[in-house]
Amino acid sequence: MKKAILGAFLALAFGVQGALAAGTAVISVNQFVEHPALDAVLKGFQDYLKEKNVAVDYKIHNAQANMGTATQIAQQMVGEKADLLVAIATPSAQACAQALSKAPAEMKRPFLFTAVTDPVSAGLVKDLQRPGGDITGVSDLLPLEEHMKMVMTFKPGIKRLGLLYNAGEANSKSLVAGIKELSGTMGFEVVEATASKTADVFSAAKSLVGRADAVFIPTDNTIISALESVIKVGVENKLPIFAADVDSVARGAVAAMGFDYYKHGYQTGAMAARILNGEKPAGIAVEFQKDLQLFINAKYAKMMGVTPPAALLQKASKIYE
Repeated sequence: MKKAILGAFLALAFGVQGALAAGTAVISVNQFVEHPALDAVLKGFQDYLKEKNVAVDYKIHNAQANMGTATQIAQQMVGEKADLLVAIATPSAQACAQALSKAPAEMKRPFLFTAVTDPVSAGLVKDLQRPGGDITGVSDLLPLEEHMKMVMTFKPGIKRLGLLYNAGEANSKSLVAGIKELSGTMGFEVVEATASKTADVFSAAKSLVGRADAVFIPTDNTIISALESVIKVGVENKLPIFAADVDSVARGAVAAMGFDYYKHGYQTGAMAARILNGEKPAGIAVEFQKDLQLFINAKYAKMMGVTPPAALLQKASKIYE
């Protein structure tokens, strides 16, 4: 009891008026699906708060790549009366934003998104610098031109680049649109294949055989959760598979130039601490990651019929032999 009173006094003395002043914070998490990149986001987020000695009671939910489930989870989270709501990936973020928009005033909560590619197109914020309302977060928007240059350096002469994605994911649609804009100036044609659920991923990947010289997978939760089936198609048909997230390279993608999603979550944890300490999301600008890493899987590159260029091997942060 004395410790609690002393903690409250010190919090007041130093101007801390958020959830941390009251002791243990409650954070409800809506993760869209379990796969290495999103799992790393959650781990980094939790590690940051643990390292800063922030006491947290987590209520973690996973939608298992089902949008209906993500919506149900979001509605449940609003009723959990947490100090902070966190959504990992665009579909879960959209579900939480919608649930909060319909909640009565007394149920409103600060909301933090992470691993969201384009928060404006996803309808989460109107202005990246001044989000407004109760929402802000960290975006994993990729510098697409750099990524496409990497693919073209890895396999020169690509005329048809296959894009494999879920057309229902706002983050994927945004990236596909960006790649289409680049295709004309970079000299390749875009060939699309879509899958609305994980059970459709294998057949969507097979549909690109003979129609594409290589395949690129954006930060798409549906495709990444069934990545092994895509890799199988790539190996059996000597069709190189590139990914937007470095965690997929360990699973068999030829290469990726992306972010460390653990660091992405760690960065999100720092923003969470600011909100728990009393800052309003409306005044916290959306943040981005800037440090790119190049991961190469030399073993699977060979199995898919390509040889990693020496120039890229020298730049690689990680090489799987």
